[in-house]
Amino acid sequence: MFDAAKTKDECVKWIRDFFEENGKGCNAVLGISGGKDSSVSAALCVEALGRDRVIGVLMPNGDQADIDMAHLLCDHLGIRNYTVNIRDAVDGLKNAVPFDLSEQSTINLPPRIRMAVVYAVSQTMNGRVVNTCNLSEDWVGYATRYGDAAGDFSPLSQLTVQEVKAIGHNLGLPEALVEKVPIDGLCGKTDEDNLGFTYDVLDRYIRTGEIDDTETKEIIDRKHRANIFKLKPMPHFDSGIAIKADI
Repeated sequence: MFDAAKTKDECVKWIRDFFEENGKGCNAVLGISGGKDSSVSAALCVEALGRDRVIGVLMPNGDQADIDMAHLLCDHLGIRNYTVNIRDAVDGLKNAVPFDLSEQSTINLPPRIRMAVVYAVSQTMNGRVVNTCNLSEDWVGYATRYGDAAGDFSPLSQLTVQEVKAIGHNLGLPEALVEKVPIDGLCGKTDEDNLGFTYDVLDRYIRTGEIDDTETKEIIDRKHRANIFKLKPMPHFDSGIAIKADI
């Protein structure tokens, strides 16, 4: 059985160790959507580093109907936060390209611009960027490469949706943030509508290998095979030439 309190404590220690080795005194900087993943990631960083070392970046694309959830999180944690509306950047890039972008490119453009914004804030404010993806979404490729899938360290990438929620409750986050139904922000559909199965089913399959519906299993397996490259380091050519630098 998953022990949320134990895992939370271990993750907090892991974050402290990461900063000790890779950015002593640096800040944790992350995009804040007001969903469970950014909420739990921010709360873990606050417990690990203190609220003065956590910076949230809110990045609506024009009007964002649920922006109040992002403000709720920042107020609840008492963290510094900045709002950068990315609408002009998204429209500017779309207009600058001398042809019509594909539908998938158009969908992936905002998250990639958001990550550029987060890195700009992080580099300016002595930060390290928090990747907020979870295992369930990563497993089926429900993340944008070099968008929300980017980051300097990842507290949640080995935790399923249900496990992230359990940690969120353990951290004392508002129910509205932990249980907020994730919306894609594009057509108003939920993540589960887009995927074609529930996270409960996916999480059970990931952790136990058990699944009741063979068609759903085939969909999940197909998505995982098609997107597994996102979970691996970038392939590189091995020149065979020795590296003798001693760091």
